[in-house]
Amino acid sequence: MIIDGHNDLVLRTLEGEEVRHVHLDKAAEADFAGGFFALFVPSPKPAKPPESLHYAMPLPDPIPQEEAARVAAELVEVFHSLPVELATSPDDFRPGRVAAILHLEGAEPLAADLSGLDEWYARGLRSLGLVWSRANAFAEGVPFRFPASPDTGPGLTAEGEALVRRCNELGILVDLSHLNEAGFWDVARLSSAPLVATHSNAHALCASTRNLTDAQLDAIRDSGGVVGINFAVAFLRSDGANEEDTPLTEIVRHAQYIAGRIGIDHVAFGSDFDGADVPAELDGIAGFPKLVETFRAGGFDDEAIEKITHRNWLRVLGETWR
Repeated sequence: MIIDGHNDLVLRTLEGEEVRHVHLDKAAEADFAGGFFALFVPSPKPAKPPESLHYAMPLPDPIPQEEAARVAAELVEVFHSLPVELATSPDDFRPGRVAAILHLEGAEPLAADLSGLDEWYARGLRSLGLVWSRANAFAEGVPFRFPASPDTGPGLTAEGEALVRRCNELGILVDLSHLNEAGFWDVARLSSAPLVATHSNAHALCASTRNLTDAQLDAIRDSGGVVGINFAVAFLRSDGANEEDTPLTEIVRHAQYIAGRIGIDHVAFGSDFDGADVPAELDGIAGFPKLVETFRAGGFDDEAIEKITHRNWLRVLGETWR
C-alpha cells in the first residue's frame, strides 16, 4: 500500500488541464491508497521556469485573502467531485481504495484572525502548509533559487504563530515544505506535533532553497516527524537541472541520505505529482511498483519499504490528528 505526501490533481482538474501523473483509474494496480491532495491557489501570473542551471526566480505578489478564499472554495468543490474518500483518520487508508487528505497549500484563504479555521476543519481540512513560497499574513516562503540557502527571510508573524498553535489544538498537520528556514525554526519551537515536510529533499544533495538542511532534518527526527521525498527533478539532481530524463535512482539517493542521517522511521513519499516535472520513466502513480523495486535494488528491505510507502505516514497522522 502506498500513501503519498503531495499531489496537485485538484488544481489541474479545476483548470481543465490534462492529468499527467495521478490517473486514479490506475490506482488499484499501482497499490496507490491516496495521500495528501493539495488545494493550491495559483498566482495570476506564475513565474516562468528557470532558463539556466543557476537561477533566482522572483516570487509572485501575495494574493488578497478574499480572492484566495473564493478560489479555494472552487478547489474544495473539485476535491469532493473526485472518486476518492475523504481521509480524517489513519484507518481511512486501506488497500483497494483511494483516501484523500484535504491539504491547504498556502494559508492565504484563511482570515488573519483565524475566524474561518474551525469551519475549514469541519469540512475536512487535516493538513495545512503555512505558505506556498510567496509571502502571506502568516509567514514567508522560500523563493526558487539554486544554488542557495533556505535562510531567505523573516520567520512567522504573530498571526502565523497563532495559526500553528490552533492547528495543534484541532489536530491539523502543519506542513513545513515551502517555508523558509526562520519560519521552520519558529514552528519547531512552537509546535507540539511531529514536524513534517510533505514534499522536500536533502539540501546536502541538491542545494535548492526548497530542500532541507541537515539541521532541519535533525529537528524533524527529534520531533518524531517525517520527510516526504519530492520527485521533482529540479529538487533531486545535484546540478538542479529540470530534466525529466533523470533516473529513479535519484529519488532513492535522497531517501538513502535522509534515512542514513535521521533514520528510516522518518522517510516517506511526497511526489509532487501533477505539480512538477518528475522522472519520465516513473509515468505517474502507475510507476510506483517500479519505484519500489528501485528502492529494493538500492538496499531497502521489506520492512524499510513498508515504512517508506505507508507506515511512517500512518504513524505521524495518528500522532497528529485528533
